[in-house]
Amino acid sequence: MARRPSAPRLDFEAAAIYEYPEHLRPWLEALPKLPGVYFFHGESEAMPLYIGKSINIRSRVLSHLRTPAEAAMLRQSRRITWLRTAGEVGALLLEAQMIKEQQPLFNKRLRRNRQLCSLLMVDGKPQVVYAREVDFSHQPGLFGLFANRRAALGALQSIADEHKLCYGLLGLESVTRGRACFRAALRRCAGACCGKESIEEHNQRLHDALARLQVVCWPWKGPVAMKESGPDMTQYHIIDNWLWLGSVNSPDEATSLLRTPAGFDQDGYKILCKPLMAGNFEISELMSR
Repeated sequence: MARRPSAPRLDFEAAAIYEYPEHLRPWLEALPKLPGVYFFHGESEAMPLYIGKSINIRSRVLSHLRTPAEAAMLRQSRRITWLRTAGEVGALLLEAQMIKEQQPLFNKRLRRNRQLCSLLMVDGKPQVVYAREVDFSHQPGLFGLFANRRAALGALQSIADEHKLCYGLLGLESVTRGRACFRAALRRCAGACCGKESIEEHNQRLHDALARLQVVCWPWKGPVAMKESGPDMTQYHIIDNWLWLGSVNSPDEATSLLRTPAGFDQDGYKILCKPLMAGNFEISELMSR
């Protein structure tokens, strides 16, 4: 029996239709081999197509131009601009802020998360608490930063599964006091619910597992200036409660930035916690508002 001819493939690989974006060559000469944030602009003057950062702007932008998977963005681009920063931390902070403010078409969207939550130990049991209700910058005993309640409980369940903790004692399901939970019969719970192990042993494993997720409280009384120096420039990043307020050339110029209310910022925390706590940067405490 004769076979029918197969239908033509419509899912062409990007590489097959990729053409080097010659129209962007005029914008390449001025790109510095230094840290900063760069912008691919389309027809719109108000909204860039893509925002990125690098410790070497020129090298990173050139890598975009050689990437077939980004052909759609490159075809729509009309010009490339950039802003310098003193180093990588400044570039990360500026990129995150500008993506949230301008929401470029080809970036992963970053938005203020009104459901941001964490796990707080209350009477020995983890509870989901929200940043809109609890000051995450100063509340001790917080574990993990989660996009919503479902993500927080999912993380807690994964910890319970890995360490044979009891869903009932963690508040993940209802159990009858003194009776073994369903998972204990399957040997997926070590039995703190029915006396096979002590509550103290159970809680110690929980604490040890959560320790790697512990949220660090803001360690200063008020705002600070973090000095970052590059090959040809120095910036002072003004930070309060893990929120980046902006960067200045001197701590004396920070006054106007300190008028901004400083609430906990998830992106700022993720970018700043490690470099600030490592002690690799000069930190100056500033006058509180």
